[in-house]
Amino acid sequence: MELPIVNQPESTPARASSSVDEGEARGKYAVVSLGCPKNLVDTEQMLGRLDQTGYRMVGDVGNADFVVVNTCGFIDSAREESLGAIDEMLALKREGKIRGVVVTGCLAERGQGKLLEARPEIDAMVGVFGRNEIVEVADRLQHGIAEQQQVFRPAPIRPLDDGIRSAVTPRHFAYLKISEGCDRLCTFCAIPKMRGKHYSKPIEQVISEAKRLGDSGVREIVIVAQDTTYYGKDLYGEPRLADLLAELDQIESVDWIRLMYFYPMYIDDRLIDTLAGAKRIVPYIDMPLQHASDRMLKRMSRKTTRQKQEDILGRLRGKIDSLVMRTTMITGFPGETDADFAELMDFVDQQQFQHLGVFTYSVEEDTPAARLPNRVPAKIAERRQSELMALQQSIAFDWNASRVGTATDVIVDSPLEEQPGVWIGRSRCEAPEIDGVLYLSGFDETNEPSVGDIIRCEIVASQGYDLVAAPV
Repeated sequence: MELPIVNQPESTPARASSSVDEGEARGKYAVVSLGCPKNLVDTEQMLGRLDQTGYRMVGDVGNADFVVVNTCGFIDSAREESLGAIDEMLALKREGKIRGVVVTGCLAERGQGKLLEARPEIDAMVGVFGRNEIVEVADRLQHGIAEQQQVFRPAPIRPLDDGIRSAVTPRHFAYLKISEGCDRLCTFCAIPKMRGKHYSKPIEQVISEAKRLGDSGVREIVIVAQDTTYYGKDLYGEPRLADLLAELDQIESVDWIRLMYFYPMYIDDRLIDTLAGAKRIVPYIDMPLQHASDRMLKRMSRKTTRQKQEDILGRLRGKIDSLVMRTTMITGFPGETDADFAELMDFVDQQQFQHLGVFTYSVEEDTPAARLPNRVPAKIAERRQSELMALQQSIAFDWNASRVGTATDVIVDSPLEEQPGVWIGRSRCEAPEIDGVLYLSGFDETNEPSVGDIIRCEIVASQGYDLVAAPV
């Protein structure tokens, strides 16, 4: 298994780090960070605390005293990946290559006793809301205190401060979490059991974090939450996302602001007008819809209908020029019939989403959907997933082909290591790490780009989900 062990590249200094050199380090650690961008923010927050107190992160696990595995517990495949990473680190511990293994994140929060019972060699388990105590956990490991540590805390009244962070993303973009938890009771989802109820960071706190990111060199901020459109309702009695975005849009040190995890509720005309008139908010929205059949949406407890979803999409596209939409869908939800799936296919064909991901239904323990009758066989769910992705592939390829010959701003993410002179970038239409990319070439020694530059380019060719571009 090739693990996503993260470290700060030499060209990407941490946004909050210690100045302790290797000889003075309090201890050395490595990190395996799994799961969604919200979990990545938690990883960066823990690293920031470790770095600030004198611990030093290393890229090679074999040089670490201990490893932090920040896990995902969302669906079967994510849990399997997390357990595989834990097992690989425990094998290194048995071989004497590392001293300890610390398991954090959603799987730790959800599994707790069961996970420790199955894997007693884990040295410490740190739940989602115990992450602020990572330094104390590391200190006990370093001092050879043998007893197993378990740090689980109830969800705090207010979100934890993510201002202390060590970057594991490239320096030019960062995720900004505006709230924690979720009040939605979608029948398939266990996130409220792991992350608790929704609670928002105050607007002032979010703006302060965004300014720190911008001042540190971040050019693109990606807004994340379990439910972005619900932002502020717990604090202010009504959703305040429009107010937050209006203030974020004034931060001059940031060039692009990207919006993820829009729930299809609480999207009113004021919010749409704020998006349409913004200078820095890019015309890109990630709105996980999950299905289009009214019957399936009701069984999922999504509190919406196909018609309402179509109305929202129409209003957004009618006001926001060149809007790019990303969504996700689920196939094989309990009770999904051929007719339900046909309606989903028709909806996707009608809406022509630029980006779309498809999951097969994953049975989540202790969720209402796990008790629903009429389970769809896995082979049928997977066949429907393949059919929907084939439709989406045709839509995405046609859209990319239509962009050839147009000009666009491109943010440079990295050089293409295997091909000197070629760089990887994204336009406003692509979110980092989940969408296609643009391959940039045609530079000479006088105009070779740097990571984080935003360059005006012409799209000269399409290659499936990706594009080829050259500087104008």
